[in-house]
Amino acid sequence: MRYLGSTALTAATLVLLIATDHPVREAAAATGPVRTVQLAASATAVPRAPLPPPTVLPDPARRRDAPPGRTFTGAGFDTCTAPPLGTMKAWRGSSPYGAVGIYSSGSRRACDQPRLTAEWVRQVRAMGWQLLPTHVGLQAPCRATKEKTGRIDPARAVDQGRSEAAEAVRGLRALGLGRGSAVYLDIEYYPGGDAGCAKAVVDFTLGWTQALHGAGYRAGFYAGADSGIRDLDAAARAGAAPMPDAVWYARWDDRAAVDGSGYLHPDLWVRHQRVHQHHGDVEETYGGATLTIDRDQLDAPVAL
Repeated sequence: MRYLGSTALTAATLVLLIATDHPVREAAAATGPVRTVQLAASATAVPRAPLPPPTVLPDPARRRDAPPGRTFTGAGFDTCTAPPLGTMKAWRGSSPYGAVGIYSSGSRRACDQPRLTAEWVRQVRAMGWQLLPTHVGLQAPCRATKEKTGRIDPARAVDQGRSEAAEAVRGLRALGLGRGSAVYLDIEYYPGGDAGCAKAVVDFTLGWTQALHGAGYRAGFYAGADSGIRDLDAAARAGAAPMPDAVWYARWDDRAAVDGSGYLHPDLWVRHQRVHQHHGDVEETYGGATLTIDRDQLDAPVAL
């Protein structure tokens, strides 16, 4: 993903330690930028105070009229700006990829999207591409950045998550992507060691998920394996709800697998609910067309 920070963090990532004596609760199954992903090195454990009680919100996900979803299993990629149609055609015929991440909405998108229109989506889908819509909005309140705006307010995190979901739905509809589509919330790297910050991110994500479910869409969550993903996994085990339908974790270990890389509980998000961004900032050429991409492995819901 395209990270909001301009400089890659070089220190080892702090790890969130959290008690695991809560019963495991499985995330809801899916039926059917901004760059510099923090590499998960050998992290140094940081003592943490216990997290506050988990937030639990009503969840309309199991409504009888909920539309079916669609999943894709295989290789995909994401890149900052939607590529030219000619490139998408060349890559579809000669690359190993079958899915592409697109930045469909959000006030914090790092790149302009001059080509990303409903017509672009229609033509790309006609070529056989599957799409992973991504929304880049408010970020963690403890994120290290000079910017003072664009951060989650812990006191209003749930409502802000709902607002971001409404914006994401408008973005999907503008691109011709219908109910039942998945859209992934992009939460960029933030440091560990702050339980209040972690709770704000989780509550924001719960509001995001609740609102998307209410509108008939699938909720996804993208983050670094050792920041947002670790916190969300801990919250799921503690009983916070509703959890996103799928997680997209960044761990640049060059392993095209969705086993969680040691950051996801083996009982969580296991029913076609994971995407792994396993390598980033790599230049590739297929059919005479070159792109700089992040590589992904998918077994997860995509757009309809």
